[in-house]
Amino acid sequence: MDSIVTVSQFLLSLSILIVLHELGHFLPAKWFKTRVEKFYLFFDFAPFNSLWKTKKGETEYGIGWLPLGGYVKIAGMVDESMDTEALKQPPQPWEFRSKPAWQRLIIMVGGVTVNFLLGFFIFGVMLWHFGKAYIPTSELKYGLSMDSVLIRQGFRNGDNIVKLGDKPFERLDPAAFMEALVLNDIHSVTVIRDGREQVLNLPADIAKNITGQHVPKALLMSPRIPFVVEEVVPGNPAAGAKVQSGDRIISFNGAPTPYFDEFTAAAQQNKGKPITLGILRGADTVLINLTMTPEGTIGARARLEGYFREEREKYSLVQAMPAGVSMGVDFLNNQIKAFGQMFKGKIAVKDNLGSLISIGKMYGTEWNWERFWGMTANLSIILAFMNLLPIPALDGGYVVFLLWEVVTRRKVSDQFMEKAVTLGFFLLLGLMVFALGNDIWRHWIQKLF
Repeated sequence: MDSIVTVSQFLLSLSILIVLHELGHFLPAKWFKTRVEKFYLFFDFAPFNSLWKTKKGETEYGIGWLPLGGYVKIAGMVDESMDTEALKQPPQPWEFRSKPAWQRLIIMVGGVTVNFLLGFFIFGVMLWHFGKAYIPTSELKYGLSMDSVLIRQGFRNGDNIVKLGDKPFERLDPAAFMEALVLNDIHSVTVIRDGREQVLNLPADIAKNITGQHVPKALLMSPRIPFVVEEVVPGNPAAGAKVQSGDRIISFNGAPTPYFDEFTAAAQQNKGKPITLGILRGADTVLINLTMTPEGTIGARARLEGYFREEREKYSLVQAMPAGVSMGVDFLNNQIKAFGQMFKGKIAVKDNLGSLISIGKMYGTEWNWERFWGMTANLSIILAFMNLLPIPALDGGYVVFLLWEVVTRRKVSDQFMEKAVTLGFFLLLGLMVFALGNDIWRHWIQKLF
């Protein structure tokens, strides 16, 4: 059921982005009286072709079977359909190749323009509707639970971050933390540890160390909380051992585990084994014996609320829209910086290149509209940015050739375009296969060894 929710969110988000992107090409083409032969959500390549199709006027609308994108097939244009038969005939007035360069340029940039505007718009509406949630670091009385990748860099569970470089860190914001360390080359972090401020000097390769572990930003750090039982799941070890709602687990096999992260670390080392829990029940300490499940759980849900105050920064509609644009621009700048770090070798490409599998997992197993729309906005901007790369078969490749034509007044030949698009298509296909194989290895095969 969890997988169905994840896949459903991903497909809905992808469908919205693809349809609107292709509309960005479709509408200008129609305005300039260019014939559009097909409008497809997903690809309808052989052997299975389309799942559904209908024809209205000169255009066939359909849904393909391969959810890797979508396309509009514009008459007289070399595209991913690789249908070049029409190019052997003399140009017709309704064809793409017969239109002035400036019209063809508008048609080609229409998709990425829509995706940029859509991302900015979604961010703005989210800020207006949800506000911007945050936890003040002053509220983290138990400090932070750190992922192991941060612990290896010198952080400790219980640290509370108060400065990144010389800039105060007043809100728990893993994305801002990652931006500072990975993109802005911050190498000193001030934490409160055991009641005192301490400056951590991080290694020079901190960016590669963090990004090479594939830990989602949201999981790098989280508020540290006690393990107070919220609910006991029937049929599990905790229920059989009479663990009760309100119990606080304070030890594991005699070792103190006053916090939830300490319990989970110990539990993962004792999967399927008999263990003894120390439980604080009211004013009494109780020892309970049980056997862990093979997954390293006991069947008790932790209480997550009541330890800190979450705040939301509110926005009016007038404030939200420019703030949404600013969020989108910041996100885009970070993507560009990340690409720059990859080219410099500070971030490993193979460790940060993901396929649809990695993207889909980011939606989570519960349907959360705030997360859904945030992911959709991010993907919309990423889709626009990636499509602008000057690679033949992408919008950016066509734009480069069209700008060349505008500047030199010399049109690139259809034969050259055909070869360039074919080369670009196979380059993209190879990249997608590599990313998919990388994800399969990372998420499944590697875990077997």
